[in-house]
Amino acid sequence: MDYYKQIFKRKSFHIFKDTDTLTSDEIQELKDFIKSVKPLNDEIKTEICIVPEKETTCKRGGEFCILFYSETKDEYLRNIGYMGEQIDLYLASQNIGALWFGIGKPKDMQVNGLDYVIMISIAKMPADKFRKDMFKSKRKPTSEIWNGNTLGIAEIVRFTPSACNTQPWIVENTGCDLMVYRFKKPGKRGIMPADKVRYYNKIDMGIFLFMLETCLEHENYTYERTLFLDTTDDSIEQTLIAKYTYSNK
Repeated sequence: MDYYKQIFKRKSFHIFKDTDTLTSDEIQELKDFIKSVKPLNDEIKTEICIVPEKETTCKRGGEFCILFYSETKDEYLRNIGYMGEQIDLYLASQNIGALWFGIGKPKDMQVNGLDYVIMISIAKMPADKFRKDMFKSKRKPTSEIWNGNTLGIAEIVRFTPSACNTQPWIVENTGCDLMVYRFKKPGKRGIMPADKVRYYNKIDMGIFLFMLETCLEHENYTYERTLFLDTTDDSIEQTLIAKYTYSNK
């Protein structure tokens, strides 16, 4: 699976139009792929289900929703984001449109003792509906999310998707380490409910870490990853969540 290539193609489908029907083979291939997804923390129990969109409160014209369930333990949100982005990029490779849908609810808020976290609505889309020029997307400039040598990856990783396009990350390159921070400017939340900012931003950070690793690997960097607990509240602007000690292959 060439995740890097799909970064340039994927887009968020806020409303699905002109959809096709997913075949039983495509659904089975998706289920098989989901089984191969790697977690950020394999000690956190998770379960991923596929249900018809009509069995959820999501009404965006999708055919199915991918539901994420997890133990609610340290960094479970970041773990779900990391896993979910692998699926997001896979979907793009199969011409399956996707929408991370945070406010949706499924019929079952628990599965096998695991709590519902978030969903992705999906529908089969024509190939020409996907992104043709990623660089036209609205994102923060590299200078706002990255300090130091960009390694040729900051320019791409800045296109990581996030809830309400908040892009809650800053990376500092010290010369041998990438220090990754969850960034939240006090008082600023856009259209997101105040009590949900940290919840969704923690999922976003998991998405970002997978995109960062994908870009590092594409540019032939090796790395050692160190993760830190994200325990601060939104009164703190920057929270260190990960360190990547990197080198060229």
